[in-house]
Amino acid sequence: MASQQLFRALVSAQWVAEALRAPRAGAPLQLLDASWYLPKLGRDARREFEERHIPGAAFFDIDQCSDPTSPYDHMLPSAEHFAEYAGRLGVGAATHVVIYDGSDQGLYAAPRVWWMFRAFGHRTVSLLDGGLRNWLRQGLPLSSGKSRPTPAEFSATLDPAYVKTYEDIKENLESRRFQVVDARAAGRFRGTEPEPRDVSEDDGAEEEEESEVESIEPGHIPGTINIPFTDFLTEEGLEKSPEEIRHLFQDKKVDLSQPLVATCGSGVTACHVALGAYLCGKPDVPIYDGSWVEWYMRAQPEDIISEGRGKTH
Repeated sequence: MASQQLFRALVSAQWVAEALRAPRAGAPLQLLDASWYLPKLGRDARREFEERHIPGAAFFDIDQCSDPTSPYDHMLPSAEHFAEYAGRLGVGAATHVVIYDGSDQGLYAAPRVWWMFRAFGHRTVSLLDGGLRNWLRQGLPLSSGKSRPTPAEFSATLDPAYVKTYEDIKENLESRRFQVVDARAAGRFRGTEPEPRDVSEDDGAEEEEESEVESIEPGHIPGTINIPFTDFLTEEGLEKSPEEIRHLFQDKKVDLSQPLVATCGSGVTACHVALGAYLCGKPDVPIYDGSWVEWYMRAQPEDIISEGRGKTH
């Protein structure tokens, strides 16, 4: 593709603190806390936001801003839904959106929202390098309470090039048109450690024996390459340099000059792969939105590669 000026994907805590202290005329800034955690961690992201957040931030709930008709968690919403949701959080056409989360890793779910804004046509979007973890380490100001952003007019159009479907991934098993990188931890990828997700957390699940509810076993899509999302981060939770990320891809035999698609458990940490590639000058990495949960539910047993029990029926 033709080279283009890429909008800066990362901004530092110092940059954000200065922008909050001295807002620039005609350059509206909206901070979004996109914290989201697997249920097994027992963390309440919204409550934590109300206890402490970066001043001026609004809370972006990836479960609320999703497709309510999908059987899979937090799949992309419609463009209308996204536009209405983002507008309610104070994002307008000219807004520079800066996203962070409160994870222990530095950034965890925030790259998912960075990718969503880009998929819906909003390019002026960045991530706070190191997230809230680094902000706290720098001793920078905090606020508490609910956020009340001033609503803005926002329009969105989904670019289908940003998303891959189950059918795309299945067809690629034969055609090998694109490389696929899975961002889950190595044990989940190999099939030796459990998936951290219950398909049904319903109390009445035992009564649904004839339904399709089943537990998701670990493993991976045939032919995929594993780069755990934490490999893109330093021990301090900051993003590694483009040079280090380039070497990471090279070491895993990923060719950034060729088409690349990212996947994970449910479409969240896959966005770290897209971010890493973007920082290396490759902005066109789509996400397999359904990721491993959809693949496991729909694929034939022979298309589940696992050192564990795989898929038995």
